[in-house]
Amino acid sequence: MTYKHLKPLLLAASVTFALAACGKQEQTPAPAPAPAASAPAAATTASAVAKPTSIFDVSELDSSINACQDFNGFVNAKWIAANPIPNDRTSWGAFNELAEKSLNIQHDIAEAAAKDAAQAKPGSIEQKIGWLYQAGMDQDTINKLGYDPIKPKLDQIAALKTPADIAKFITDRFADGDQQVFQFGSGADFKDAKLQIGFANQNGLGLPTRDYYTDPKQAGLRDAYKAYIAKSLELAGVAEADAKQQADEVLAFETQLAKASLSPTEMRDLDNQYHFITVDAADKITPHFHWQEFFKAQGLTIDKGFSLSQPKFFAEFDKLLATAPISQWQAYLRFHAIDDASPYLSTVFQDNHFDFYGKTLSGQPEQKPLWKRVLGAVNGSMGEALGQLYVAKEFTPDAKEHAQELVTNVREALKNRIAHLDWMSEETKQKAIDKWNKFLPKIGYPDHWRSWDGLDIKQGDYYGDVLAAAKFNYQYDIDHIGKPTDRTEWGMTPQTVNAYYDPSTNTINFPAAILQPPFFYANGDDAINYGGIGAVIGHESSHGFDDQGAQFDGDGNKADWWSAKDKAQFKDRTGKLVAQFNTYAPLKDKPDLHVNGQLTLGENIADLGGLNVAYDALQEALKKNPTEAQEKIDGYTQDQRYFLSWARVWRNNIREKQAELYLNIDPHAPAKLRAIGAPSNMTAFAEAFQCKAGDPMVRDDDKQVKIW
Repeated sequence: MTYKHLKPLLLAASVTFALAACGKQEQTPAPAPAPAASAPAAATTASAVAKPTSIFDVSELDSSINACQDFNGFVNAKWIAANPIPNDRTSWGAFNELAEKSLNIQHDIAEAAAKDAAQAKPGSIEQKIGWLYQAGMDQDTINKLGYDPIKPKLDQIAALKTPADIAKFITDRFADGDQQVFQFGSGADFKDAKLQIGFANQNGLGLPTRDYYTDPKQAGLRDAYKAYIAKSLELAGVAEADAKQQADEVLAFETQLAKASLSPTEMRDLDNQYHFITVDAADKITPHFHWQEFFKAQGLTIDKGFSLSQPKFFAEFDKLLATAPISQWQAYLRFHAIDDASPYLSTVFQDNHFDFYGKTLSGQPEQKPLWKRVLGAVNGSMGEALGQLYVAKEFTPDAKEHAQELVTNVREALKNRIAHLDWMSEETKQKAIDKWNKFLPKIGYPDHWRSWDGLDIKQGDYYGDVLAAAKFNYQYDIDHIGKPTDRTEWGMTPQTVNAYYDPSTNTINFPAAILQPPFFYANGDDAINYGGIGAVIGHESSHGFDDQGAQFDGDGNKADWWSAKDKAQFKDRTGKLVAQFNTYAPLKDKPDLHVNGQLTLGENIADLGGLNVAYDALQEALKKNPTEAQEKIDGYTQDQRYFLSWARVWRNNIREKQAELYLNIDPHAPAKLRAIGAPSNMTAFAEAFQCKAGDPMVRDDDKQVKIW
């Protein structure tokens, strides 16, 4: 993966994980029926059974659930009950439906490219995508090869004899785009965002987080992981007894790395993401791993230094270089060579990989069909190139123009809210508005497409092609080091159903694939559009002022632009949001497993800010169209439809194992809680649905959260 030190702040995680398959990226880079209650408020009861006449199907609303008791259930329970999760997925909801549509379009593009590859212009993206997809779909050839494609790497590992050999092997693998033990890539300097520097970060674990190695509750999963390691080794020719012994060694090795790794919550602390250091100083932390030699092998000249972002982790890495037996290092590197390659090897390797990561870890019953898996590899290898073809086929200038208008209106509403905050001083407000003035919205797709000249995709060589793309993309990434930051570059492909904010460039980014129903309707009423894509725009804009974004100025530098009093006020208000989400226990059968309010804080701030900001923008739009403002559609007011649209976006059915995994690793709260979390803090919601004090969707005054 081409790792970005400061991860863009995404709207949602589930689709990102599903489409991008964590681990191999081209670039940078969620619930149970509510109990029945009384009928919803009078304004909504009769209409809930009305025949749908609009873009929002009100027949899907559940009139047996009171909107003021459980808004997510009122909007989404019927849909969830009627839409089971497909066997090849871990969740199913609004994001997934749209992602499936995007995948089908990409499938058509890839199939056409494969069919016409021989006649395509030599070296064109059409030909490269066609050959890559064609090679991945040729399962017969892949099966005949078995694990032959990785035998040279396994032989290299078997020949390692000293710590110096291991260090050189890791260094050389990086130069080929094959990252081992840690991650390295480019990113904006926290202190001078106009310049790109190198970032080295912790990695090297096969389980999701540190706690999976140390928590007694995860002992069963550790046993399953160890069995997966052993089987992976056996498939690559290691004798059964030796494979079991090596699996023990791999787990012990990773446990040592894990103990020195930071948790997902700790990694949200910006001080744990940036530790600028000279090369000589870095060598003192890792005396057995020489950074100057590493950089030379990558073709880099590092002058002032780089970010060795988690020094404790790298000290442990160096300790293991010096003290771990060579045979243990070989077992670790051997397993990860097999594991990394498994999705591109024969069926037995693919199935083994899925059995652990898909079934055991995430609860997914069936593997995705081959075309989806290969399309995932195409996205990981040439995602922006595929996006260029996707945009030409699917995205119109009109769609971009409509989206731009919404972005402008929502951003103006955010500026107005900042200007009228009653808890922030004028001095800090002005600095916040200065940052707002420097926002760069990017819509649909890049203004300038990336060049793929130099990427050699060979016909019929799937694994080799994936490796070639990994090396090409890694080099593309690290070539940024020492150069000016380009704010116009994208960290997400146009065909991705998501959106993001990047603090280091102060940009808000909305890919083409999300600019369609149910988020955006070209002929939709204002309430539906502002409750959908408008709230998304507000969400990403609010990230500029969440607990992380608020630590960066408008130029992308980590800077303290707050007065001490305002900072204390902000911390107090965000603390209430932490407390709110800490109380949620979303898994019915595991009432002791709660949302981590600190881990999800940034996204929850963005949801709350975004929903308030988009609501204000809606009111401004309705002022210009008073007839629409007074009009009911299917019996619902514009304010009601606004919140209905918001909740519909978060409809989601999820498997329990995946839900539990997300609670441990995901900075986003579960979707059903996002449907209710922000609205329960808004007076506008209570007024729209005639909710009263004491209703679950109306938080007590002393607990109600108001930030932006």
